[in-house]
Amino acid sequence: MTEPLQPIYFDRHALRFHPLAERPSKVFIERDHVSADAAPPVLPPAAAAIIEETAERLHAAKALGASRMLAFGAHTIKNGLSPVLIRLIEQGWLTHLATNGAGIIHDWEFAFAGVSSEDVRANVAVGKFGAWEETGRYLNLALALGAYRGLGYGASVGKFVHEEMLDVPSEAELSAEVMQRLAAYPAQSAAAADLLAVLRENSVAPGRMGVPHPYKRFGLQAAAYALGVPFTGHPMFGHDIIYEHPMSCGAAIGRAAERDFLSFAAGVSRLEGGVYLSVGSAVMSPMVFEKTLSMARNLAAQQGRRIEKFLIVVVDLAPASWDWGQGEPPVTHADYYLRFNKTFARMGGEIRYLAADNRAVLPALLARLNRV
Repeated sequence: MTEPLQPIYFDRHALRFHPLAERPSKVFIERDHVSADAAPPVLPPAAAAIIEETAERLHAAKALGASRMLAFGAHTIKNGLSPVLIRLIEQGWLTHLATNGAGIIHDWEFAFAGVSSEDVRANVAVGKFGAWEETGRYLNLALALGAYRGLGYGASVGKFVHEEMLDVPSEAELSAEVMQRLAAYPAQSAAAADLLAVLRENSVAPGRMGVPHPYKRFGLQAAAYALGVPFTGHPMFGHDIIYEHPMSCGAAIGRAAERDFLSFAAGVSRLEGGVYLSVGSAVMSPMVFEKTLSMARNLAAQQGRRIEKFLIVVVDLAPASWDWGQGEPPVTHADYYLRFNKTFARMGGEIRYLAADNRAVLPALLARLNRV
């Protein structure tokens, strides 16, 4: 008989990684951030009306104790808006933040190095895109440690930045925990084994590893962690540069990301009377929202509750001529293929679509919320 073909895997240990300081970056957070105290740009009347309505609904939701959730794409961070979002959570306007894997990375790079965003075309051409040692090493280690300690994806990184250190257990501690927890707590045993493999395969010494973050004041994950506001990360495997690094552990990433998915679902379960903002996220936000809303309604129905009165505000740059407040357009209409709007329009509640730059929308919303 012919022997079955053995799978061939790429050896990430053979890759050459480079210091992050050597990378020409496009965005400098001290220079390019949007101040929470700056006067916001003037929006067109229709957009300003949506901001007015959103602020009023956020006020009402806050008084009610309902969820006020903001899910956003990586450009919200790349556009330097972390000071605005930090102010929003400091003042209690938002109860939950969520982003994709790239948003997590940009926020960390800003806090650690003060810069982010590379030239993808130029770096792919020479095999350097994403091959940055500190980003791959520190974020993957923070995630493996966080998954071991019961944290979600966003909190693992937020804790790392906030404390500016990583506390690495010894191989002996982890080996003992693998055996001791296996019978009664197999998931914790597995998490300890995953971390043990990461440390051993990458020669990581035990002990406290100090990692200064000179620009921590711009770190949104760190601020959320310190304030106790859920900040969830929703990565897609293979989408982010940290998967290139040999420190990457899919099991640990999945464990942390699943916790964040369930945290997000818990936030959605309290959305009755609340507000959900989706800013610049064409895939992650609508896809995670539709599953978690179904889960939340499943549980609510068993408890005799309903989740139907809430406002969804979608912000993106794509122009739209359809009034999504009137339902879904026919398949012959071009706006039918704005997938994110179509998904949200099917969720119930009320929906508003705002075609505008997030650098105008979020500062305008903050200013309106603080207007007496």
